[in-house]
Amino acid sequence: MPSVISLEYLGINKAKAQYQLSPEELQAITIEKGLGVETNNGTLAINTGEFTGRSPKDRFIVKDDVTKDKVWWGSINIPFESDAFDKLYDKVTAYLSEKEVYVRDAYACADPSYKMNIRVITDYPWSNMFAYNMFLRPTNEELESFEADWTVINAPEFKADPAVDGTRQHNFAILNFTKKIALIGGTGYTGEIKKGIFSALNFILPVEKETFPMHCSANVGKEGDTAIFFGLSGTGKTTLSADPDRKLIGDDEHGWTPENTVFNFEGGCYAKVIDLSEEKEPEIFHAIKKGAILENVILKSDGSVDFEDTSITQNTRVSYPIEHIENIQIPSIGENPKNIFFLTADAFGVLPPISKLTPGQAAYHFISGYTAKVAGTEEGINEPVPSFSACFGAPFMPLHPTVYAEMLIAKMKETGVNVWLVNTGWTGGPYGVGHRMKLKYTRAMITAAMNGDLGDINDRDYRIHSVFGVALPNSCPNVPDEVLSPRQTWNNDEGYYKKAHQLADAFKENFKKFEDYANNEILAGAPR
Repeated sequence: MPSVISLEYLGINKAKAQYQLSPEELQAITIEKGLGVETNNGTLAINTGEFTGRSPKDRFIVKDDVTKDKVWWGSINIPFESDAFDKLYDKVTAYLSEKEVYVRDAYACADPSYKMNIRVITDYPWSNMFAYNMFLRPTNEELESFEADWTVINAPEFKADPAVDGTRQHNFAILNFTKKIALIGGTGYTGEIKKGIFSALNFILPVEKETFPMHCSANVGKEGDTAIFFGLSGTGKTTLSADPDRKLIGDDEHGWTPENTVFNFEGGCYAKVIDLSEEKEPEIFHAIKKGAILENVILKSDGSVDFEDTSITQNTRVSYPIEHIENIQIPSIGENPKNIFFLTADAFGVLPPISKLTPGQAAYHFISGYTAKVAGTEEGINEPVPSFSACFGAPFMPLHPTVYAEMLIAKMKETGVNVWLVNTGWTGGPYGVGHRMKLKYTRAMITAAMNGDLGDINDRDYRIHSVFGVALPNSCPNVPDEVLSPRQTWNNDEGYYKKAHQLADAFKENFKKFEDYANNEILAGAPR
């Protein structure tokens, strides 16, 4: 296997293209070049520079014959002209020419039938190490005949000229589905590399493969039953899918095939580490070791990480190969999906801690993608604010959300999978009055749902919520009955229903932009 390869076919001329370096080599080069430091246990710690998170307003999709009639264009999927892409591409490749760059061949999708080969070309050694961590890793034999389906070109130090290049500002992340290129510049945030490819798959899989792409985590039980967890940041997706009694398939991106298998897109995990502790998140805590990359953290004088220090960003992160987690499914494929959990941190304290959804309700809540921001999370937020992200991952979904929702309905009807809405947020009142749902109760409810211990919806084991219309179980093992009814926990019926209707109205207002695309079954899933 060559250590240096030519990239002239991409227009990157006379570059010293270091090929398929090991994580150890890339970490050593990063330290040698002064681009990172090591923690006291040998983990690489880097700073991503100006951008410490994604920049959604600077994410574009080239509008051409492949995409013009399929992509849901708007503020999330922003169109970019083909000619402008070609000119910007030529500028980036000229910038990388005659430089030292790092090349990695990898792939996405653990199911061989859906495998996407990816060549990643990066300006920074640690960006290439991130690609090693997050994508799946080919064998030497596979590399001998490797041909890339998609190419990622990542140049953090190249800055666009918005007036000339058609970008909004100097940074950009652009997908070109005709040329199968993800072009990223002006930002060192590594998440743009991962999310570029997964956004591409979220277009390709439904359109070309009849496969349902999901921004979710997944695990599998001892009986081979797969559980799927959707949820926005702060809802407990990573925590609740990391179950010592179940094997982790993956923690962020999956596909659900026509054959009803669920496969992981990636080969690693990219987790938030703000306020991380061994007690709260033991799996993630112990995965932070040599081979992992910490982003934008502050080190103490002894070289250990101060996980509470957010002086650079609240979005401190770690990436690591999935093998850093002990209890994993190999390969990262599950069969027999039985339960889907929509996780929401309802700071209004009105949604039930667990409820069962009909197919129409599931599609409605899936399209809505609700959670809540609480006071202090953003400047100017003094009380809970509803937050909606379609399909629990709007920034990564190129097609209209109803396309994905209708795929979910079809899967529910075909497989009989149960869909549950789980409130990991507040109980006994809204934020500032009530308290956060106890993790032990949420785990008990999810375990009971997976074990079939929440009764039969047709045998009066459930009651219907008068505002949201969802079905609440009357009892759950290891959970007090009164916890299951949010109204009872308030001890203030008038206050409870006022807040419940306030949240229901927010759902309806948010859904107005989807109404013209949604069928009657989905529309019937709205709050009453």
